[in-house]
Amino acid sequence: MAILFTPKAGMILMCDFNGYVVPEIIKKRPVVIISPNHLKRSGLVTIVPLSTTPPNPIEGYHLEIDNHIKNDGSTHWVKCDLVATVRLARLDRIKTGKRTFTTLYVSKEQLIEIRKCVALSLGIDIV
Repeated sequence: MAILFTPKAGMILMCDFNGYVVPEIIKKRPVVIISPNHLKRSGLVTIVPLSTTPPNPIEGYHLEIDNHIKNDGSTHWVKCDLVATVRLARLDRIKTGKRTFTTLYVSKEQLIEIRKCVALSLGIDIV
């Protein structure tokens, strides 16, 4: 079921990439919202996907962070080169049980690093 709210920057949600085609990111996977909260883009947010599979090769636009979903010491890779703008209907909360969900966020510092990696992947120089 799609979310009925505009998510905040740094929130981790699930995204259904159904309809995307390889080599694009596909299937359902966790994502981090990177859109600034002040943007007034009705029904759209910008995201970067998370993966438990390390990229090969690891580049400057990949960022390793703690796995917030499992919270078991494992890590996620933020694939900042796969930035996308998606409609809210593709997004859902993270399910933790039958009819139970959790709200997770990356830290403010991690969000800043993610945005820097996205800029790098787009060839945008930032100080």
